[in-house]
This record gives sequence, structure tokens and C-alpha cells, in this order.
Amino acid sequence: MLAKVLKHLQDHFGAYLAELVEFARIPSVSTDPAYAAEVAKAARWVAARLRLAGIPKVELLETPGHPVVYGAWEPDPRLPTLLIYGHYDVQPTDPHEQWHSPPFAPEIREVNGELRIYARGVSDDKGPMLIPLLVAEAFGRVMGVPPVNLKFLLEGEEEVGSQHLERVVLAHRQRLEADFVLSADGAMWRPRIASLNLSARGLVSLEFGLTGPAKDLHSGRHGGAILNPLVAMARLVASLHDGEGRVAVEGFYDRVRELSPAERAAIQSIPWDDAAYLAEIGVPSAYGEPGYSTLERQWTRPTLELNGMWGGYTGPGGKTVIPSQAQAKLSCRLVPDQEPEEIRRLLIRHLERHCPPGVRLEVRAEAHGARPYAVPGDHSGLQIARAVLRETDGREPLEARMGGTLPIANIFRERLGLETVFFSFSTGDEDFHAPNEFFRLERFRAGLEAWARYWWSLAYNG
Repeated sequence: MLAKVLKHLQDHFGAYLAELVEFARIPSVSTDPAYAAEVAKAARWVAARLRLAGIPKVELLETPGHPVVYGAWEPDPRLPTLLIYGHYDVQPTDPHEQWHSPPFAPEIREVNGELRIYARGVSDDKGPMLIPLLVAEAFGRVMGVPPVNLKFLLEGEEEVGSQHLERVVLAHRQRLEADFVLSADGAMWRPRIASLNLSARGLVSLEFGLTGPAKDLHSGRHGGAILNPLVAMARLVASLHDGEGRVAVEGFYDRVRELSPAERAAIQSIPWDDAAYLAEIGVPSAYGEPGYSTLERQWTRPTLELNGMWGGYTGPGGKTVIPSQAQAKLSCRLVPDQEPEEIRRLLIRHLERHCPPGVRLEVRAEAHGARPYAVPGDHSGLQIARAVLRETDGREPLEARMGGTLPIANIFRERLGLETVFFSFSTGDEDFHAPNEFFRLERFRAGLEAWARYWWSLAYNG
């Protein structure tokens, strides 16, 4: 029966690709209120696709923000139950001028001998999220029912920190009971290398501004008499790191758990070439906290990054003003055992202490953060994922860690008592969150097979 399901998936791949194109056309940008209607449209599209797959219980769970799509197909209470997670919202498309094709007009192109589909959100997370819906349909068409009980929780706010998901989880705790979570989000490390993500870093972010004069001033008449807010911002931002790349915020590293020698050895054993990595991303040299390799810094060390700075005149030509304001956004990726609220307080205290005289500081801290997460190494769901990837790839999968953040993992652990196994088939080089995001068609095809094998293995070998 599994062979028949796999053949069904293979035979219908062209139709599935057309559906992914349709899905990716919807500009479901969750962070921008101007796209609220499009996010709602994407939620309805997902709900309709669940129904088309044969899933008998489908519902839109409304939130103060964007809806969560719930689905359930439970053929037998004696079977294992999976809670499938994914998200249908996407990042903004800025900078628009760097896209080679319109971000919401999906385009299939051949690059380096492989076929790719280019569109915003196609890799993070619409392509990977669509895979379990299609696999559920294939089992239904071939067998009548899936081999395990399935529950779907597909949200529209992951790209804004899953702001209302915890409320949904608490309100529907009983409906979401399962053995564990299988996530369609959480990209694999590299293409052509099967890998398992064992952890994800946490996140905290804030925005702050400096105000000097009450309005923009003539730089000739007033220059030299007052502190320019842009100069003050440059000084304040520079104070966040020391000259070697360590975060200079007092107390920032106090709770950071150092890697064991065995953990460091495991990371060092992973094939990695700094020069190839730098060439891939177009950077002349590596930079970061001394004493750690590039992978250790990306996976296991906390960070503080400036995500945006602006103020004054940025249009063509010149405009000789002293701007009234300067603004900046920053975010920190956190590792065990850092707490988002504590790090946020330390950041604000640092900004207050180092704010130059002559300007006023205003901090707008985001209400939501995310703790770091690590799935237990002996979890049965992780062992099944390892076996499936070994079967489909013919090699032992690498054990990797995510530099990014999935807020839902700790929500599921703390509110439902469920661990999360990451089983996404996008890969870390597919330019999600950047212009020209793409998803490899080969990864789409491989994901369909692997998800089908996973459910079958859980039912009969788990």
C-alpha cells in the first residue's frame, strides 16, 4: 500500500506543483496591515485544501490577529496521533528592486542544472507546509484513510512571532492532544545533505529611537551647536559590541551554557568550508565572537544584530539637514538558558546607560519573545525521522542545529507537553527572508516521499 501511495504522489506531482504556484501567488504578508485581507485569503485557501484532501474536520480559529487553520482526521483512536504544524504567512518583499521576477508571480527556472520555483514564501513555509496536506490526500485516495491520526495547526503569524498562537493552544488544548508535533517548518541545513535539526535559538527584539530637535534643522545654521541624532545613534549602536564582536551588554552572557567537549567535537566533524560559505553569501571575511567556529557561532552562541537603521534624508541628491530623529531595530538570538524577558531588560538598561546627552531615548519593545528549544536526542519521533532520511538519502543524516527561531516549539512543550520534530524539506540556502526566495522542485518531490514514509513507519514500526 505504501508503494501505491508513493506512486500516486509521483503521478500527481505536476498538479501539486500547479497548486503550489497558486498558493504562492497570495501575498500573505502578516506583518503589514495592508495585507490583512490577503492573509485571510490564504487561510481560506489552506482550509479549502484540507477539505479537498478529504480531512473531515476543518475549521478557521479566529484570533485578534490572523486566523489559525485547524484540521483533524482521526480514523482510529488506537493509532498514533501527530499534530502537524506549519505556517501560511510570509515575510515582506523589500527590497523590491532586487527581485529578478515579481515576488508574488511564481516563476520556475533552471539554475545550475536544477529546477527551482521562485516566489516569496515558497520555501518558508508554503511549499513545505503543503506537503503533508498532499500526503494526507494521497493516503485517502489510495487507502481511504491515513495510517495515523492527523491533526493540523497551520498559523498565519509565525513571521511576526506567533503572537496569538499560545492563546489558541490554551483554548483548544483538548483538541490538540497528540503523541508529538511534526513540524513542516524548520529548514534542513544544506541541499543534497539530509539533516536533522536538533535545536532552535530563541528570539527577542525591540525598536528604539533618538530625538534631538523638535524638527529637522538647517545644518549650516545649527550645525556644531547641537548633537545630531544620527551621530548619537551611531555611538549608541557601536556601544552594543566590543571591538572583537562580543556583545557588550552587561549580563548578556551570564546564563549562556557552554558546549561540552563532545558537543564541540560533533560540530567540528561536520563537513564545512568557511571559504565556500563566504563566497556563497558574498562576504570577504568571517567575523564574530572570538574562540568559536562559524558553525558554533551560528548554532550555539547568542547574537545581537541590527536589523535596520534610518533617519534624515535618504533620497537622491543632497539635503543639508540635521534630522530630528534617528531610529533602529535590533534582535537577539538566544541559547539555553537565556530568558527573553531578562535579555530585553538588559538591552533597555544598556541603551539607557549609554544614550548620549543631548538626545532623548524612546524604546518600543515587542511584547513577545521566544525561548530556545532542543528536542530530546532519544525522542522516538526523531529516531523515525533519522530512519526515514537514511532510507531516502542512503546515508546517515547529519545532526544540525537551527540558527533561527520557531516560537511554537516551546509553546507546544509548555502548554501541551509535546515535543516537536522538525521535518521541513526547504534548505537554508533558499533565500527565505531575502529577495529571490526559491524552493527546489527536487526537495518538494523528496518531501512528499519522506512524509509518506514517516507516517507509514510511525504506524507500523514506531
